[in-house]
Amino acid sequence: MNPEQRLTIVGLGVQDLKESTRFYEEDFGWSKLDSSNDTITFFQLNGILLSLYSKEKLAEDATVSAEGSGFNSFTLAYNTRSKGEVDHLIQELESRGVRIVKRPEEVFWGGYSGYVADPDGHLWEIAFNPYLPLDSAGNALGT
Repeated sequence: MNPEQRLTIVGLGVQDLKESTRFYEEDFGWSKLDSSNDTITFFQLNGILLSLYSKEKLAEDATVSAEGSGFNSFTLAYNTRSKGEVDHLIQELESRGVRIVKRPEEVFWGGYSGYVADPDGHLWEIAFNPYLPLDSAGNALGT
């Protein structure tokens, strides 16, 4: 039997759980779940959860080294319904002190995007993709 195509949790290893939780609550304006505690924070996204957990503990759980620097070889994406929404969101995040990694611009694949970083340097692409329709809840509809 093949596993279903699904993603249930994106877990980010963080240096400072309190600061990272503050970032997502205050800068992104998200609400953490009641199941969050002093060792892990959960945010309900569309159909998945985002979890924040100690980088060292997460590495220990996976039985790998927590050492490393530079690009993590992945990005997270927040897709919008328009270019204007990208600009507005980037401006709002910048006004809250969020580090802007790349200002929004037209990109080679036909969309419009910029990048911001959370306190641990996890990259979030804020993008409008004219080829990726979103439903009323913001879920990506496969093409």
